Amino acid sequence: MEKFISALRECISASIVHIDIAKRKRKEMDINTEKKIQQMGMNVSAVKEQMEYFVNGFPFLAVEKPATLGDGIIRLSEGELNEINTYYDAQSVLLDIVKFVPASGAASRMFKSLFEYLEADEIEGSKGEFIKTFIEGLNDFGFADALDTVLTKQGTSLAAASANGEYHKIVSALLSEQGLNYGKLPKGLILFHKYQNNEVRTPVAEHFEEGKSYAIGKGETIKLHFTVSPEHLEAFESHVSAVKSNMSSYNFEVSFSAQKKATDTIAVTMENQPFENEDGSLLFRPAGHGALLENLNDIDADLIFVKNIDNVVPDKIKAETITYKKAIAGLLLSIQKSIFTLLERLDQSVDNDQLSEIENFAKEKLQIRFPSDYSDLDLNRKVSYLKNKLNRPLRVCGMVSNTGEPGGGPYWVKESDSSLSLQIAETSQLDMQDDHSVNALKSATHFNPVDLVCGVKNYKGEKFNLLEFRDPKTGFITHKSKNGRDLKALELPGLWNGAMANWTTLFMEVPLITFNPVKTVNDLLRDEHQ
Repeated sequence: MEKFISALRECISASIVHIDIAKRKRKEMDINTEKKIQQMGMNVSAVKEQMEYFVNGFPFLAVEKPATLGDGIIRLSEGELNEINTYYDAQSVLLDIVKFVPASGAASRMFKSLFEYLEADEIEGSKGEFIKTFIEGLNDFGFADALDTVLTKQGTSLAAASANGEYHKIVSALLSEQGLNYGKLPKGLILFHKYQNNEVRTPVAEHFEEGKSYAIGKGETIKLHFTVSPEHLEAFESHVSAVKSNMSSYNFEVSFSAQKKATDTIAVTMENQPFENEDGSLLFRPAGHGALLENLNDIDADLIFVKNIDNVVPDKIKAETITYKKAIAGLLLSIQKSIFTLLERLDQSVDNDQLSEIENFAKEKLQIRFPSDYSDLDLNRKVSYLKNKLNRPLRVCGMVSNTGEPGGGPYWVKESDSSLSLQIAETSQLDMQDDHSVNALKSATHFNPVDLVCGVKNYKGEKFNLLEFRDPKTGFITHKSKNGRDLKALELPGLWNGAMANWTTLFMEVPLITFNPVKTVNDLLRDEHQ
């Protein structure tokens, strides 16, 4: 027995030594990882937090119900629409206004089916429905003349190549570097629309046209800001210079920014270990459009319009877009004016009757739903709660009727204090194993078209730090690969989702005609883009 106990002790001692060595190795590995993170100029604490999200995941949103007309979504009557537009026109000339356009996305996804067609190495002339639609509509694309010019230089023409069934040659001329290079250009520089006077416009040019219709601020200045990839900055600057020269009667100020490298997030292996490149360096990846919150935070303006680069239309149907852009901005300015007045009153002493008036405004106009224990608070604590709720960035978001488009929508979400807030939620943020969340998704009536206007200053004229109002627990984990190796990537809370989770949010219904994104090249053949 003594020999057995002695052997057991030696075994335990050896195991402890082995465990201790393993711990030291892990610690050394962690130290090495930290050094690599620091060498790349990244924040170690932020990366450690990201690693925890990979291990533990992100919590689902506690969706209570979808926001619907009369219950979270505002619908303006024709009279109210005219009144709020008139109000906006009177106020806009006194304000510093910026049109913020996320434009860094590449057009490669727009041409995904065309790339697949080329890579399939099909026999010339055979084509699926997508390619058939593309070929039949060739002359209706905004880039048709430019494509014809390229093919002419190659010894043929668009008409001849099409007649001869040389579809690969046509697609290659569109996508390749030897042609228009659309496969590598950003979406903002693709020719989208053509007009009867032979004018053709890119999405960038259409945003200029929109800007002069509703974003003229004080000093009759139209400020546009595009977020672009560094490798495309020169091309954007050149194109913007050309567009401005054709609109010299307007005073445009155009600025650019790139997604900040510091917002990149670490990638991990499928075992949640830091993903290393072939040279031993750690892989960091762009963290989705939520990273643009930093860019938005750098904008100092009274009013900021936010709209995606590809959601543009020709002049013939711009009228409703302009009307409702003014409407969401006018609603924001009207509500903001009232909020500022109430915050100034809360800075003074208020009695219960005055407080009741502010509470009613918060409930009826701001759609604020108080926590269950609010009524138990004393006067001072109620004042403190209301100050905190009212003194936040403000946004008004246009919402369109749900027609089955994939993506986010407006919901009532239960907060940790039992209150409800209006949020834009993506489907991936909802727990599809929870019947309540599934029913909320199925009964949703509206869709988020990314059509919003933002008020980012407080009642004292000071700019909010927008980073303080995001919910870091609303990010996403996606699966990617690099050089044949699977990996996990992390996206920051989406710009109009979790990045604005703690803003004061209002939803307003806008017509479906104002939502015309271009997800694939064939979308440009729809009537709305002709």
